[in-house]
Amino acid sequence: MFEIKVPSLGESESEATLISWLKAVGDDVLADDIIAEIESDKITMEITATEAGVLSEQACAIEDTVEPGQVIGLIDTSKTVAQPAATTASAKSSTAPTQATAAPSKTPVKEKVKPIPTTPSLTAGREQTRIPMTRLRKRIASHLKEAQNTAAMLTTFNEVNMQPVMDLRSRYKADFERKHGCKLGFMSFFIKACAYASAKFPSINAYIDGDDVLYHNYIDMGVAVATDSGVLVPVLRDVGLKSFAEIEQGIIALATKARTGGLLPDELKGGTFSITNGGTFGSMLSTPIINTPQSAILGMHSIQKRVVVEHDQMVIRPMMYLALSYDHRLIDGKEAVQFLVAVKDFLEQPGLALLDI
Repeated sequence: MFEIKVPSLGESESEATLISWLKAVGDDVLADDIIAEIESDKITMEITATEAGVLSEQACAIEDTVEPGQVIGLIDTSKTVAQPAATTASAKSSTAPTQATAAPSKTPVKEKVKPIPTTPSLTAGREQTRIPMTRLRKRIASHLKEAQNTAAMLTTFNEVNMQPVMDLRSRYKADFERKHGCKLGFMSFFIKACAYASAKFPSINAYIDGDDVLYHNYIDMGVAVATDSGVLVPVLRDVGLKSFAEIEQGIIALATKARTGGLLPDELKGGTFSITNGGTFGSMLSTPIINTPQSAILGMHSIQKRVVVEHDQMVIRPMMYLALSYDHRLIDGKEAVQFLVAVKDFLEQPGLALLDI
């Protein structure tokens, strides 16, 4: 018998919820088949089989709380399982069937992934629908309230003329995509700008640990990603040392994993600073909440053409409001304002970082 165990959830999590069985008792199971799914406070994880056989027992039911290392089911490896056609020699040809053409299970799958339900539409009646919160939504709610209760949060604002960045992207986007295989987006400019500004004001990239302040000589950037289950903040490591291409590729990889449930626990912890882009959904201005234990978060917003004054002349420019929420226990207002000005300067004068001034 092969024991199906709950995988490690990471250092900060000790339990999860079994949300679906993708195989029923009596079903054939091949190596690498997805057997079940669990949902922790942060992510949804797939549990796969490492050996072939027949699922002989489901030791846990849907909605049960499970812990890392716990046995949730058994696979009888003594029973022969039909192999899919893709494993034969003919599978090497371009017309070979994929694993999706494998022989069907002996019995229908009893449980499928349940959708996080949508809010009922308005009707003429006066009905109410009660929907339980998911573990992820509960964790988000708890984490945000903890941030408000712990940090002395304050938000400072500025605006940035996005014309220089837009001109730069327009000029080089085709060459960039051709060489690196990814588009040159706005987020990489903001991440580089925050890395540039954090080097000048290291308290922004630090956080309070008991009676001490923990400073970092690296920047691990949390990038907020909206998913159907809620907002996740995967972490892009060492952004201060990464190129624009590496940052763009990293963002795409993390965002894809976040939306498909493929994030690993380690990809959600250890950030030193975060960015959130409400502008994607049309937000003009907001006061983002710090992702504790971090001490600051930058909020990006929608780009809108506005009339501004340059050299005593009224001109139309693509402008964006920026918001920096910060923990006033650690960061003084002067530092926060100067950090945001440094971000603004980097975006409006991209040559500053190249010249190290």
